[in-house]
Amino acid sequence: MKRRRWGVLLFLLALCSALGAVTPRAWAAEEIASGPEVQAKAALLMERETGTVLYALCETEELEPASVTKVMTMLLVAEAVDEGRIRLEDTVTVSAYAASMGGSQVYLEEGEQMTVDDLLKAVAVASGNDAAVALAEYVSGSEGAFVDAMNRRAGELGMNHTHFANCNGLPAEGHYSCAYDIALMSRALLEHDLIRDYTSIWMDSLRDGAFGLANTNKLLRTYPGATGLKTGSTDAAGYCISASAMQGEMELIAVVLGSATSAERFDTAKNLLNYGFAGWTLADAAPQEPIPAVPVKLGKADTVAVCPDGSLRILVEKGQENTVTTDYVLEESVTAPVEAGETLGQLTVYVDGEAVTRLPLLACDGVERKGFGDIFGDLWRKMAMQP
Repeated sequence: MKRRRWGVLLFLLALCSALGAVTPRAWAAEEIASGPEVQAKAALLMERETGTVLYALCETEELEPASVTKVMTMLLVAEAVDEGRIRLEDTVTVSAYAASMGGSQVYLEEGEQMTVDDLLKAVAVASGNDAAVALAEYVSGSEGAFVDAMNRRAGELGMNHTHFANCNGLPAEGHYSCAYDIALMSRALLEHDLIRDYTSIWMDSLRDGAFGLANTNKLLRTYPGATGLKTGSTDAAGYCISASAMQGEMELIAVVLGSATSAERFDTAKNLLNYGFAGWTLADAAPQEPIPAVPVKLGKADTVAVCPDGSLRILVEKGQENTVTTDYVLEESVTAPVEAGETLGQLTVYVDGEAVTRLPLLACDGVERKGFGDIFGDLWRKMAMQP
């Protein structure tokens, strides 16, 4: 009965919030120029595809992230699924330790069995601390081993102002992150398409409908194009969020840490997202004419095609889309062997005549060097063709 009462309560709370949903207003040009209004200790706005930072406030200050920690937990679970180490259909048996977690929870009981799919839903939608630990133990054998993996992954992502002490964000000594680092791990999480199936859920249930879930991220009902991502709050951390939203082909990540109230957290996230969508857009930076292949000397192929090392879309201020131009330089020729990925030139992208990025041009494929037999065969064919 306890679970069913909680489910009804969550349903009613979610319904009230949904009825109060509003559409964000348009921004005036002078507001874009002055920047977004921010009520938080730290904040950052990042465009997901390019990783461009559009706004930052105290972005490397080390603060408690609360349940926004679970962005990294979901990232490691998503990577384990995509790599085939676990499956969404797998059944997890809940340990006594996982069931003992306080704070936000879905009231797992020791010995209870739940799929990875449902546990991931419990983390993304209800911010279940118990579900996060159950997943951590299933992926790595123990929460401690999982936390070690979290910190290794943070290092790989360049999160230089982050250290995790647990997988759920409950207060702990030595557990901290910063707005910039949270944006980095949020960007990595959004590379996994499956995650939006969870972070965009507004309402759902567990245990065959007996336990209702309502998402702690109210932006899903109040902001057009919201795709996630994770909220968090404790007395020490204040109110936090990593919010993602997509409009058109552009997805933004707004990180807010240390707001005084939940309303200020959501308002600040909305302001950041509005600021980004109003002022910037993605533009195509592909050359108008195909880049020619590079001649190869003594190779089994006469030429090798080149590919840019990076995206050919760039972020520009709105109104500058038609000012994007490119030029490139290439090696006149290259001698085999050629390794795939070998640098053969450089592409420069300009916006309104100013260089904004340079991308190496790499060999798309490898080209082996001709052997003696190949050279002899070439000579023989040339001689045979002569009159």
